[in-house]
Amino acid sequence: MLRMPCPYCGERDELEFVFGGTSHIARPAFEVDDSTWTEYLFVRDNPAGAHFERWLHVYGCGRWFNVARNTLTHEILQIYSMGDPKPELTRP
Repeated sequence: MLRMPCPYCGERDELEFVFGGTSHIARPAFEVDDSTWTEYLFVRDNPAGAHFERWLHVYGCGRWFNVARNTLTHEILQIYSMGDPKPELTRP
């Protein structure tokens, strides 16, 4: 089971959290064409490696936060608050 560190409650089991999709996606203006809305709503990257995601600690503090996670190893690379900029990930 994946253990996730909530920035507000500490480390918890993955079952306490709900995945909220990819982070840092800008909503388009209302007056755009259908292809732009289709791209925004349905087309997402599915990288092998570092991925930026939103998570909700639904069975804990009830707060959203961002997670940088390696999709190959499930390693949590960084946890940061909603509204913070996407971090530069440096690996030793």
